[in-house]
Amino acid sequence: MTFDAERAALADVVAIPVTPFTEDGGLDESAYRTLLHRLREGGVRTLTPNGNTGEFYALSTQERRRVTELTLQEAGEWATVVVGVGHDLPAAVEAAHHAREAGAQMVMVHQPVHPYISADGWVDYHRTIAEAVPGLGVVPYLRNPRIGGAHLAVLADACPNVIGVKYAVPDAAAFAAFAHDAGFDRFVWVAGLAEQYAPSYFSAGATGFTSGLVNVAPRLSLSMIEALRSGDYPAAMKVWEEIRRFEELRAADAAAYNVTVVKEALSSLGLCRPEVRPPSSPLGEAERAEVAAIAARWSI
Repeated sequence: MTFDAERAALADVVAIPVTPFTEDGGLDESAYRTLLHRLREGGVRTLTPNGNTGEFYALSTQERRRVTELTLQEAGEWATVVVGVGHDLPAAVEAAHHAREAGAQMVMVHQPVHPYISADGWVDYHRTIAEAVPGLGVVPYLRNPRIGGAHLAVLADACPNVIGVKYAVPDAAAFAAFAHDAGFDRFVWVAGLAEQYAPSYFSAGATGFTSGLVNVAPRLSLSMIEALRSGDYPAAMKVWEEIRRFEELRAADAAAYNVTVVKEALSSLGLCRPEVRPPSSPLGEAERAEVAAIAARWSI
């Protein structure tokens, strides 16, 4: 398989939908459907349910399965769906099987959360998942600078369905070296640190970027990628300046409020409740007001 359609979908704005909660703390399926429809109307065509902005690690297994199913039910005809999988290896494989059965085209494998990760172990973890779903595209989510490009090349030699990388190490030079060591033309390179880092990563060869901000303002995310595709970096940097403060609020305190800021913005627009699950926490009053002001400006 060449995975041409999947590769094209990764070279785009890869939206990470939030997971809305009801007042009693359960999944708000109605609000989730509304947010997906809004992304569709905004022009988004690639979705990653169960990503970090979707609070992957705060959801139960059943909730993650339900989010996958809802996404495929609502977006399967208009979007390419890249389901986030991870946790222990059997759970990740089971989630990948479920994603395939639900109709997803790809899985995105979260960086393994473990106190003892070796590069060879990283390869083995991803190889086991990729071999379990040979018909799906597989996208490692790389946050660990200790993993080198040569390790990705070994993985892809064994598993040709590893077709792209969500690279989220905050170092554009490291990204460039990693991509060239892995074999630049073998993969689709997705800037995994969203709009704030997209211009620098595109200058080193990325062709897509992930986004949580797109939940709030699809127009801005799509404007940035169009500018980057055309090589118009001044236009891309105008968008960067527009979204800068919002992304700074998300990145503050080691990204403690990454999801909270997005949900607070959506809440201010009447689209979902602002609650996040521990270990995330609510914003302070001053930050809430600032986020609401930004969202109101973008909605005009």
